[in-house]
Amino acid sequence: MDLSPNVQGVIEQIEKLTVLELSDLVKALEDKFGVSAAAPVAMVAASAAAAAPAEEEEVQTEFTVALIGIGDKKLQVIKEVRAIAGLGLKEAKEFVEGDLPKAIKEDITKAEAEQIKSKLDAVGANVEIK
Repeated sequence: MDLSPNVQGVIEQIEKLTVLELSDLVKALEDKFGVSAAAPVAMVAASAAAAAPAEEEEVQTEFTVALIGIGDKKLQVIKEVRAIAGLGLKEAKEFVEGDLPKAIKEDITKAEAEQIKSKLDAVGANVEIK
């Protein structure tokens, strides 16, 4: 793009500004010319929303946590699965040693699923949230 020397000089000056100075510059330009830097963004968002189909996209509200692999710390994984799923020791051991992937908990909130995933990740298990 061919820019005039004046425009090149302005760009070079702007490159030297700190973030705070740049923020002040934007505010000053908005005040001086009575415009808002956010207006074009809002217009683009509005036009994108208008272009979206009339059907609302279904938002997933229920999640499933599945054990994919147990890693090196089998005993710790068994203990965590036991606590999370409310199983007895024998049932938790059979669950972990059985065919994987296998759902640990189903139809739970995203927050609960993330919490379970972090607990199992901490003991070396491979977990997936669906």
